[in-house]
Amino acid sequence: MRLVDLSNDTLVNDTHELVGVGEADHREPAFQEARNALFARLAERGFRSFALETDRTAAFAVDDYVREGTGTLDAAMDDGFSHGFGKFDGNRRLVAWMRDYNRDREPADRLAFHGIDGPFEFTAASPRAALEHVRDHLGLDLDIAALAGEDERWNSTEAVTDPAASPGDGPEARELGAIADRLLAAVRDAPPAARSQTAHHRALAHALAARGLLRYHRQAAQPLAEAERWSRLSGVRDALMAEHLQAIRDQEADRGPTLAAGHNIHLQRTESRLEMAGMNLTWTGTGALMAALLGPKYLFIAGSLGPVGPGDHGGADAVLIAGGEPALVPVPDRATESEPPKE
Repeated sequence: MRLVDLSNDTLVNDTHELVGVGEADHREPAFQEARNALFARLAERGFRSFALETDRTAAFAVDDYVREGTGTLDAAMDDGFSHGFGKFDGNRRLVAWMRDYNRDREPADRLAFHGIDGPFEFTAASPRAALEHVRDHLGLDLDIAALAGEDERWNSTEAVTDPAASPGDGPEARELGAIADRLLAAVRDAPPAARSQTAHHRALAHALAARGLLRYHRQAAQPLAEAERWSRLSGVRDALMAEHLQAIRDQEADRGPTLAAGHNIHLQRTESRLEMAGMNLTWTGTGALMAALLGPKYLFIAGSLGPVGPGDHGGADAVLIAGGEPALVPVPDRATESEPPKE
């Protein structure tokens, strides 16, 4: 293997529409710094969007700040991130840098910030707010709140961890699921000239989020063995992230490629595997889904704090070594992964 300095690397080329850069631990600042340095280089080469493993709809507050200067940096960090990611200094520096980059540029040339996740992990939000956003965008008269009931019955930990406490497979949830499907179809069929492109894309994101939440809650209601249960919930979550990424690529296709950042386990090309609470979980992750959709147009760079052995990189095309001066380490071709790497 050879180390490739970020300023000179040719690993990312014009065939790549989506580059996934992974990290092994969200809490490690070195990954954020390496990722930020990589995105700055790629912005010089025409990348115009950054997508992070954080709530898609909440992240619109960050995008408004970096593109238009709406609000403040503090508000963007407080309101625009899920999973506590707004507290990470590396994320704050990225958002501030993107705002400075965009300040004197024409709108079409500004960098965009996107989230790709949903408002769930070990808990899941009520679908009410997302459905109401789409309803209002389409100008429809639907009483979503009456069907959804109190948000707390969806938001509680027990709604995900205890199938008997889940509202996800009841008659109201099933009706909400049918409504979510109809609203998503209506947004996709809306004439492009009828509404602003921004409003359209955001309504689509809310429609996908609502449907994803309802699927997650319905899966949580199924009485399964715990390992199978959490494997399937992980698969539902990653499927939504892949849908969001596909929508982002549709939105950004005419402006340039996208860099997506998240945990290796989500962005890797191969099947996702995780040991959790004594369980062995397996599911098809976001990166595997995007690789199936995009083929060689998707490049995955795994994040590591040290050397990665053959076959231990999730089908990555390269490894991003975090800490010190970031560098990319190409990995063996997937067709010959069983062979020892050449120095």
